[in-house]
Amino acid sequence: MAKAKTPGRRPQTAQPAIAGAAVAADAPKKPRVSIPQFLSQVRAEGRKIVWPSRKETWITSVMVFIMVALASAFFFLVDTGLAFASRIILAIGQ
Repeated sequence: MAKAKTPGRRPQTAQPAIAGAAVAADAPKKPRVSIPQFLSQVRAEGRKIVWPSRKETWITSVMVFIMVALASAFFFLVDTGLAFASRIILAIGQ
């Protein structure tokens, strides 16, 4: 049977003087890569990029404009409603 933990108490752990020191010491070092090898890797990663078609770009752009129009209409209505409500509340106090 497991022993119940005492509520409110945490086990004491030793912490290093600098928090990042332990992490930096344990992290594996990456091997250095020469400049031509690096450029070769960059070109290989660049070949993996899949660009959207003209149709996908058009549809996405239209959707963004629609969402901007909806958001601006929503915030305009909320702003107008809050301005009206604040005028009513301030008129009561006069």
